[in-house]
Amino acid sequence: MTLTKPQRLFAGDTIATVSVSHGWAGDENILWKYELGKKRLEEVFGLKVIDAPNSMRGSKYLSENPQARAEDVMWAFADKYVKAIIANIGGNDSIRVIPFVDPSVIKNNPKIFIGSSDALNLHLLCYKNGLSTFYGHNLLPTIAEAQGLHPYSEKWFRKVLFDASPIGDIEPSDDWTYEAQNYTNSNYKRRYYPNPGYKLIQGMGIVRGRLIDGHTFIADDSDCSLALDADDFNGAILFVEDIPEFFSPEQAADFFRRLGQLGWLQRLNGIVIGRINENIGFDKHSAAIRKVIAGEFEMDGLPVLYGLNFGHTSPSCILPYGAMAEINCEALSFAILDSGVE
Repeated sequence: MTLTKPQRLFAGDTIATVSVSHGWAGDENILWKYELGKKRLEEVFGLKVIDAPNSMRGSKYLSENPQARAEDVMWAFADKYVKAIIANIGGNDSIRVIPFVDPSVIKNNPKIFIGSSDALNLHLLCYKNGLSTFYGHNLLPTIAEAQGLHPYSEKWFRKVLFDASPIGDIEPSDDWTYEAQNYTNSNYKRRYYPNPGYKLIQGMGIVRGRLIDGHTFIADDSDCSLALDADDFNGAILFVEDIPEFFSPEQAADFFRRLGQLGWLQRLNGIVIGRINENIGFDKHSAAIRKVIAGEFEMDGLPVLYGLNFGHTSPSCILPYGAMAEINCEALSFAILDSGVE
């Protein structure tokens, strides 16, 4: 599928914040963190920040009113002065928003949308409607880190969204953290640890493919409007983030086994996996993944690279849907060969 690239950002542009899942940004005890993230977007990147009309009405209201969240999404896409949209935070509830979103609003108003975790559902809706979006920074977890915006996260926000040249090599960060954020204590600081870098789980050579994600919707449910199909995996590089509650070695193996049973694993050119959000190694996961991909499906040559900085850890790079990417097994490197914006 050919996706439309949105227009790049410039200092002075307007970015809208939306709460597509949790409404925490508007809760009184978390408002300080929202204001911090807003201030960072203004002072570090020179952006004008506006709240979507319903986004700050608090978690109770937004939980009870998915239609209000959908109205915010459509408002942000339709407003000609809004050049980009950022999700405030993830969660587990954005699927309830999708039925209320008019896809034509996205088709007719392509622009930057960035977010991670549960924002996946909106990414897939945009993907289904021909728009390349950006799996990356949410406002509260990434932009509004209490100890400061991490230089690595800042670098990729600026490079990917403000620069229309090819993105290039995505090197691992020097340090990282798996520690949870405290959303109610502005004095809490997370500890960062040396980053061991990328790990090759299996594979050989150099492969290229268009970036695709959507592991939540790998299913037989033909009624799901967001479900991917076999063609989406043709020649692609699949990126998979860890979901802490659902990414044990056994669950990772089951996920790739399901891909193989559908015949979609066999269509991929490569796989990249985000650094797991726990203070553990990845050896057991690696062995379980190899057992399935190389063992059960005899695909030992398929490159699988682990340890990219995206998902629930910090700091974070940004992955544009549909962009051409490259895995180099010998150099242990990952690159995005396209620009993310025009």
